[in-house]
Amino acid sequence: MNTPTRPPDPRHQRPEGVTDTTVEALGALSKALETTERARGALYTFHQLTGSADLALDDAVRLLREAGHGDQADRVEREILGRNVIPGHWTFQIVEEYNSTYYDVFRTVEQEIRGELAEGRDHLYEAEMKEARRTPGHPDHTAT
Repeated sequence: MNTPTRPPDPRHQRPEGVTDTTVEALGALSKALETTERARGALYTFHQLTGSADLALDDAVRLLREAGHGDQADRVEREILGRNVIPGHWTFQIVEEYNSTYYDVFRTVEQEIRGELAEGRDHLYEAEMKEARRTPGHPDHTAT
């Protein structure tokens, strides 16, 4: 079967006048943002795991008391339960600060630069790599 080839979606076509170096630079900027997205995800994982551990301490305290270890239960309640993970902060506050002081700024700058240099088009580097690696006429290599 011979499938006709179609050009890539216009959203992924390089605007006129955009150089190879600009596409490469935008690709590097996008890759850095994607890495930041992964770091942010790891931060949310940290937040959720730490919160789950804190909630699990309720069972530990209860069981220590049931086993007759009131002093140890008191110590867990006093020294660990609800403790700040860094001075003055729980994990949700770390997430909020990361978002507002780093992630949101990074995302905004990346979007604005893409807007200024490539009419806001995203993943131009990857779209061009896809085009270069396609097998013309192969149904699993179509542009869309």
